[in-house]
Amino acid sequence: MTSPAGPPPTGGGSEQQRLKLLAVTACPTGIAHTYMAAEKLARAAASRGIDMKVETQGSIGAENILDDNDVSDADGVIIAADKDVDLSRFVGKRVLTVGVAEGIHHPEQLIERVRSAPVHTAGATPAAAASGGGKERSVAYKALMNGVSYMIPFVVVGGLLIAISLSLGGHTDPSGGLVIPKDSFWMDVNNIGVIGFTLMVPILSGYIAYAIGDRPALVPGMIGGWIANTGDLYDSKAGAGFIGAIVTGFLAGYLVLWIKRVKVPKFVQPIMPIIVIPIVATTTLGLFFIYVIGKPISWVFEHLTDWLSGMTGTSAILLGAILGLMIAFDMGGPVNKTAFLFGTGLIATGNQTVMGMCAAAIPVMPLGQGLATLIRKRLYTEQERETGLAALFMGCFGISEGAIPFAAARPAQVIPANMLGGAVAGAIAGVAGVEDAVPHGGPIVAVLGAVSGVPMFFVAVLIGTAVTALTTVTLVDVSERRRKGAAPVPGLGVVGPLEPALVGVGAGAAAGRAAGAVVAQRIVASSSAPTAEAAPTGTPNAGGTGADKEANADADTKAAGTPAAEADGEVLSGYLTERTVKVALDARGKEAAIREMAELLARTGKVADLDELVATALRREEQGTTGLGEEIAIPHAKTDAVTAPVVGFARSAEGVEWGSLDGTKARLVFMISVPEAAAGDEHLRILALLSRKLMDPGFRERLMAAPDEGAVLEVLSEIR
Repeated sequence: MTSPAGPPPTGGGSEQQRLKLLAVTACPTGIAHTYMAAEKLARAAASRGIDMKVETQGSIGAENILDDNDVSDADGVIIAADKDVDLSRFVGKRVLTVGVAEGIHHPEQLIERVRSAPVHTAGATPAAAASGGGKERSVAYKALMNGVSYMIPFVVVGGLLIAISLSLGGHTDPSGGLVIPKDSFWMDVNNIGVIGFTLMVPILSGYIAYAIGDRPALVPGMIGGWIANTGDLYDSKAGAGFIGAIVTGFLAGYLVLWIKRVKVPKFVQPIMPIIVIPIVATTTLGLFFIYVIGKPISWVFEHLTDWLSGMTGTSAILLGAILGLMIAFDMGGPVNKTAFLFGTGLIATGNQTVMGMCAAAIPVMPLGQGLATLIRKRLYTEQERETGLAALFMGCFGISEGAIPFAAARPAQVIPANMLGGAVAGAIAGVAGVEDAVPHGGPIVAVLGAVSGVPMFFVAVLIGTAVTALTTVTLVDVSERRRKGAAPVPGLGVVGPLEPALVGVGAGAAAGRAAGAVVAQRIVASSSAPTAEAAPTGTPNAGGTGADKEANADADTKAAGTPAAEADGEVLSGYLTERTVKVALDARGKEAAIREMAELLARTGKVADLDELVATALRREEQGTTGLGEEIAIPHAKTDAVTAPVVGFARSAEGVEWGSLDGTKARLVFMISVPEAAAGDEHLRILALLSRKLMDPGFRERLMAAPDEGAVLEVLSEIR
């Protein structure tokens, strides 16, 4: 649908009113920023009397999809995205491509800029569609994120199946490490997991290539990734691992783009994308890796092994630190395998201390990255936090590949942190003389009795893990501050792989409706941690998530004659009643205020466990403040401590210090609690209804001025 045309702006308004614009918004995870950008763009267009339709490509799929009629009538297209968006349907139209952050921060500027944007032509790359300026994510970034997102399920499935099979079906064998009996059920489970691990590297490479060169690049990317991970093809004892896959992915993608530019006869053109390009690109890339890139990898492997062999008489601390650095560097690549095979080879000679150093370093990477997602949740997406939990499990079983998704997404921050933690763990194990009798690592080998010096082994692992986790969150935080030019805002953090929160969205906006819009966006952003899907609120042209559609349907019903508040005084679908309204909040601190609000909700009889409700709300506050600014706070809890959705409201004359983004104390406090089963759509629907009215400064003033509960409820009945 399109925005309702607003009044024409002064000065040239008649020309602008004739404009019909389209927009596509998308971010890597499709959570808050996709919809916030859509709302901002649609609102800016409506204020100028411009028709705009916005397609959102969120995590639940594309919504408000632009059809052929929309495109044919459009005067320009704005792409505000941090992921790859298909531009082929916009050939012949002016297309402006920027990052999703630009859509939120500078929608008015984008609307002006799109009028002079270059016309998109067939075969043009996304980068070519962007006019100068802006903060568009690079093609390389989008391609890398595309590969990582497709790789993660393979890492998780493969790693967890291997870990489960080792824990339930494995045992130590001095001649063969951790052994699972052949032809057993657990060996079958292990083999399935190995397939997942085998595929993850080609998948990473293939989908990096796909994001750059489209479908013709998928085959050369995947085959190139397989070659990179198979050292036997280029006389190396170890494959190039995920680093090699990243290299082959980019090589394949750009090689395909280059081949596409070659002029060929018309009769050949139909078979170019399905036969000629895949065959030429795959053959060229495969031979190039085997004969050109593979040789240096083999050389590195051999010389690192020789170098380590000459260090066996050096200090145990130094050797342990070096082995830990190597183990942590590429997690399965030639550097990692050199250290691992060096330690493995010495077991038979009776020197088991070198393998002890390696065994202590092996689990540090997945354990450290998993721990990082727990101690600084705001820096990670929901998907990354889930991957972090899987990484913790894999780390316990010595599967270092559990950290690969984090290293691939943030190599500059994660790899140094991994190496530092690995070096610390290896050095501690070396000075303590820890020994490992089997070629494997992680806590599992100590539990199964293959390690001597078990207490110091665990000390080494725990300290190395802590070092990796703390270093990671520090480096990521610093990186985001530099990229945004300001400190990350508590409660928002990073909402996509390498995608920081939009710090200070609307900061410095004028009072009135603009400030209200900021509040609405903060409400949505706050609701997305840790699991909810944020949606645009109050903007029909933003595409409409399920929550929005429900809210619009609710408004339509009321417009058809259903009163906002029935005879019993219920509003917000009956979730907020006179029993859950309080004109004077007694509490002066946030924790006390949350308990008082929980007691208010308990008046409904829908609170089964008051203490658990309070604890859940406080845990949510630890992830980031729900103080949204403009003297508003909306603490919320998704917990089965309540039997049905319930909403309460209280007002504080003095205000409660809530850590709000703009420094104001919270005077208008709403508390929302829903059961886990209703934590998705219903949670968002309530937030959508609230945000519609909280955008209105007049509504907030009436709410503050209402003299008693009845008057407050009357004002709140405007929420529809």
